[in-house]
Amino acid sequence: MGSKLYMLGRYVNVEGILDYIEGRRHDDGGYCFVSVLDDTNVNDTYYAVKIHDLLGLEVPNREKTVEFLEKAIRPQIAVVAIAMALEGLAILGARDVAGEHTDIVFTKYNPLEGEFAVGLGGSEEFGTATPLEATYWVVKAFRSIGYEFSREEKEAIREFVMRFRKGSGYGVKQATTTMTYQALYTLRALGYRPPKSPHFRNCELCLGGGFTEVPYSLPPYLEPTFYATRGLELQGERPSCPKRHVRFIRQLQNSNGGFRRSLELGISNFQNTYRALAVVDSMVGHL
Repeated sequence: MGSKLYMLGRYVNVEGILDYIEGRRHDDGGYCFVSVLDDTNVNDTYYAVKIHDLLGLEVPNREKTVEFLEKAIRPQIAVVAIAMALEGLAILGARDVAGEHTDIVFTKYNPLEGEFAVGLGGSEEFGTATPLEATYWVVKAFRSIGYEFSREEKEAIREFVMRFRKGSGYGVKQATTTMTYQALYTLRALGYRPPKSPHFRNCELCLGGGFTEVPYSLPPYLEPTFYATRGLELQGERPSCPKRHVRFIRQLQNSNGGFRRSLELGISNFQNTYRALAVVDSMVGHL
């Protein structure tokens, strides 16, 4: 067992996670988090790739997964899904393949024309993607494949992101953990240096662990816990109570090996499972 597997296995059931993921791999190289369905999709496949990468493992039948992700890049899918496919290909060592498909992104996302995700479509967090979310995913994907925006494009994106500034954070109507991280990551990835935000620290819960989407609220959920953890890392800050956060994550693992989003309810999915692992991976460095 590798060092990462052993380390994380001290805190969560890693073998259960791997069984959960493997049981949902299909012959076309894609994955579907509902095991009885053959509806493989980019989102689940992306997170399967991310989980294997985080654990330092090879994706089984890598060539088929590369083929699946490349075939998924087509005009009718949302720009967030296209960005996931591009980043997934980069992780799988197929940056050259991903680089052949950047043109399709600009049919949906063209900052010089003021088009920040035409049609928007599917979202990670909100049902329908916000333009800021789409911006985050495009910037992250292009960074993973080594694509450099022009100076004019960077400035257009910066001006767009700054429209979401709400006090010391970022959001549509109010600052949220998810959108604050997405904005700060985007700005930093483009070479800007925005000031540190106290938002993540203000959303930290040290009684039961976890983070919230807005400051001084309850209950904690997995997605703001993931984004706040990433936000603190981005700003070079430490969590105040890492042990409590690990304990919170441990309580989210379901009997099938996957993770849900809250203490009260929720089914397992690949997105939650990756985020849970990523939080634990970060927190154990502070224990």
